[in-house]
Amino acid sequence: MSQVQAGVPQGAAHRPAAGRVVPTGTYRLQVQPAFTFGDAAAQADYLAALGVSHAYLSPILAPAPGSTHGYDVVSHEFLNEEAGGAEGFDLLTAALRQAGLGMVVDVVPNHMTTPTPASLNHPWWFLLRDGRDSDHAHWFDVDWEAEDGRVLVPVLGQPLEQVLAAEELSVEPGGGPHGDETVLRYFDHVFPVRSGTESLGLADLVAAQHYRLCDWRQGGSRLNYRRFFDVTTLAAVRVEDPDVFHHTHRLLLEEFGAGTIDGFRIDHPDGLADPGGYLARLAEATGDAWVVAEKILEGHEQLPDDWRCAGTTGYDTLLRVQQVFVGPDAEAPLSDLLAELVGAPQELDELVRAAKEQVVAQVQEAEVNRLMRLLARIVPDEDQAALRRGLGALLVAMDRYRAYLVPGQPDDHEQLQVLAHAEARAAAQVADADQDAVGVVALLAEGTPLDELDESAEAAHREFMVRFQQTCGPVMAKGIEDTAFYRYARLTGLNEVGGDPGQVGLDPAELHAFASRQLATWPTTMTTLSTHDTKRSEDVRARLSVVAELPVEWAAWVRRTRDLAAPHRGDRLDAATEYLLLQTAVGAWPVDNDRLQGYATKAVREAKQHTTWTDPDADYEADVERFVRALTTEPALVEQVAGWVARTAPAARETLLGQKLLQLVLPGVPDVYQGTELVDLSLVDPDNRRPVDYSTRRQRLARLDAGGAAADLDDEKLLVTSRALRLRRDHPEWFTGEHATYAAVPASSAHALALGRGDASGLQVVAVVTRLGERLRADGGWAAATLDLPEGRWLDLLTGRETTPGAEGVVALTDVLETLPVALLVRHGSLERS
Repeated sequence: MSQVQAGVPQGAAHRPAAGRVVPTGTYRLQVQPAFTFGDAAAQADYLAALGVSHAYLSPILAPAPGSTHGYDVVSHEFLNEEAGGAEGFDLLTAALRQAGLGMVVDVVPNHMTTPTPASLNHPWWFLLRDGRDSDHAHWFDVDWEAEDGRVLVPVLGQPLEQVLAAEELSVEPGGGPHGDETVLRYFDHVFPVRSGTESLGLADLVAAQHYRLCDWRQGGSRLNYRRFFDVTTLAAVRVEDPDVFHHTHRLLLEEFGAGTIDGFRIDHPDGLADPGGYLARLAEATGDAWVVAEKILEGHEQLPDDWRCAGTTGYDTLLRVQQVFVGPDAEAPLSDLLAELVGAPQELDELVRAAKEQVVAQVQEAEVNRLMRLLARIVPDEDQAALRRGLGALLVAMDRYRAYLVPGQPDDHEQLQVLAHAEARAAAQVADADQDAVGVVALLAEGTPLDELDESAEAAHREFMVRFQQTCGPVMAKGIEDTAFYRYARLTGLNEVGGDPGQVGLDPAELHAFASRQLATWPTTMTTLSTHDTKRSEDVRARLSVVAELPVEWAAWVRRTRDLAAPHRGDRLDAATEYLLLQTAVGAWPVDNDRLQGYATKAVREAKQHTTWTDPDADYEADVERFVRALTTEPALVEQVAGWVARTAPAARETLLGQKLLQLVLPGVPDVYQGTELVDLSLVDPDNRRPVDYSTRRQRLARLDAGGAAADLDDEKLLVTSRALRLRRDHPEWFTGEHATYAAVPASSAHALALGRGDASGLQVVAVVTRLGERLRADGGWAAATLDLPEGRWLDLLTGRETTPGAEGVVALTDVLETLPVALLVRHGSLERS
């Protein structure tokens, strides 16, 4: 049950309970077999020197063998053995403690994997073996009626009859979790055999199980258990059940109680039946510890005020920090260039709607079918075909990941408005004959029964409310981030998780308003610029942002590059994909053929226009492969791409350092994704999980700490990151304290963005960044531009220079930004008072 956070009035600041640890800065580490708990322990002293207060670990519970990400949990009873298990984890906690660091851990409450063999996941194995009478049946969201009381298991390479005829199935002894069960084998897949059926003939034995094997292609429409998005091997868990919550969180909460874990990051809360209720239960179990939720906020959407957490994982800050470095005047010329390339104007809203409609019809077909089965139980006399069209239209019309309505709880007017607005948009898209169907579905989704319902129909209605909301998120994510964002190439750096590529640029005043609101409401939320989920790293996006400063020059470069690439462009390669790949190369340069090929394959399959993961088009992908190979190896094209990168390097440097400094000083707790303290030009996963060279980072940091000058952009970014993180660690009261303040600091040039942090005694820190540097140089540079600086002496932690405002309270920006395009000024003497 969702509850208002204890002691937090509506609209007041959401904070962990008194005495609970609040990080000053975190460093995300991707734990896996190639980077174990022991490897992380070896970097504890480096993380402390960098300035963070906490190591922030990817999921630590036992995943599927070989997992490089940890989100495919097989057991909540054990730590990741391939990462070192309990012994390695103890080594890590000791190393962190010795370095003065704490730990934050990623939690996956929404799902577990269905591994190969299935016995690796005991609850899943027992469900398949014992069916709905299993002690673990309540763990999983199974629609038992859909497959005659069985769980659909779509793993076969062909229909079951053909598999049997080919003798690809066999019965074997000595299997199961303890090696003492009769099992059914299909190549590497191993499944339990129901007690009492062992002596049946093979076909009868298969038919007698509590699960139904079928061709993997049928899973997309027939699957009868809830899953994570469209990943059939990730079965959703009913963490809303207190028993399931206890068993899936016991080990993590024991570590929290022992003081080894200080806080949690919650993966995909929108998949849960009641996200607010889950966070309340976790808050009760931890005494309101620091917890952040991976919630994607759309537009001006706010976190529900009654969520008992510290905030989000930072995509809302990422959006605004990036956009403030993008020139808004480029919107029209970049739109014209895109239209020129693809042959017609493109409207993002239309692309998004088409992509979401495709996801509803194909990618989420099984989920829509389940919702339709519920509707048939609630309103059996309604036109079911019309209801399906109305349901699809409402899912497509949702402009956010979900509403938050809980059956049996009082109406939430704000959440009801979310559905009402979606209903209006859906009604505008359907035929007149389907208007009533949209209204019926919307009423049921908001919890309003149409007629007197019997007990079975009432239960179906409550389930429909929950399932509808759980389906909205996958339609948004798969439709927008994983489809439309790979189709729309106007300025691909804006096509980011939580991003809005329909908006080009953000006025600094909007950033300041957002920051002030964050400080007032979610002062200890997480902030980020790169994560394991971002489509491209912060520094790739920084390079691409410069395109918006030079739209005319960029258009000429694109035309020339396409001319050079013409001999390598196959008949099947479409212009939108080519343009996406050109921008990707510019952003990630130098990028080798293997990396760009991996990205290109993922991009075109996610776009779902010419090829897909489940039905790849070999001829189309061959043309893409040929183009990518030329782009990364043909001398003329290599020179062309490298030339643009060199031409725009000064502006990219300004944006790269500027957005990093902003993230580190804005309200919230900044996270540094592994390796991004240096320039990182990673693309979407798995590219962003490549090994990090910590030896180089240690050497660079030691040289800077010894007084060495920054030798390159890597050094400059490390300097900015370490000095800002250390300042936050030494003076949390200026950034996350109860009396921390935020203020916009005026400058006479729109190319300087400055902000101040401090406490009740006044501003103690002023950060200054350069934005839209190409235009700044075109206008003649800073000239007489000034920064309003509070009286007193100020020390730049990045250069060691002192600055004192004149009689009018201003300083020349040419002085403040003489060495670097950013400055981190601290009031002289305030550091000594720490």
